[in-house]
Amino acid sequence: MWLVITAWIAASLVFSSFFMKTMIPLRIVAIVSNIAFITYALLGIRYGIFDRVYPILVLHASLLPLNFLRLRQLTRLTKAVHQATDEDVLQSLIPYMKTEVHSQGTVLFRQGDPADRLYLIQEGSVQFPEIDKRIGKGEVFGEVGLFAPQSVRALTAVCEEPCRLAAISRDKVLELYYQNPKFGFFLIRLVSGLVLEDRPGGAGLQTR
Repeated sequence: MWLVITAWIAASLVFSSFFMKTMIPLRIVAIVSNIAFITYALLGIRYGIFDRVYPILVLHASLLPLNFLRLRQLTRLTKAVHQATDEDVLQSLIPYMKTEVHSQGTVLFRQGDPADRLYLIQEGSVQFPEIDKRIGKGEVFGEVGLFAPQSVRALTAVCEEPCRLAAISRDKVLELYYQNPKFGFFLIRLVSGLVLEDRPGGAGLQTR
């Protein structure tokens, strides 16, 4: 009786895992199903069918520590993503960026141009004439256009003084967005902050 009940519980857990949409719940369900299958296999000793369920025991006894390891990695990563500062993320981007030096008055891009790069200001300042907005050292710009429906610039960016910029291509930004959770979360925070700026009294820079 208990053998049958355990088997159905284990099978139900495996079935339910296919409905998990995120990895942490999936790993938790996988761990519980591993335990259920191990229990089922061990009950086989009592009912005299251990030789038939032995492969199940070996399989799930091997998967159990692996699922624990992956769950631990996921929880650590989630914690690290939330604790990462913008400065940490920007420093991790530097190896992927190319340095550009521009003179005062250089137009980096114009309204309507294709959005093909994200910029970090290392020295100098950049102006957005349409909204009379200026940003300086340590600021990131050009990120919103990368995710706009037509991927075009909604503002013009001009070097207000000699600038040294770190630039990264749109393709690399999208690659890192999907592969690096810290960078993805950083972009979400960045864009969310610009959206908040656009509320009454804000500068409306979310369209850059």
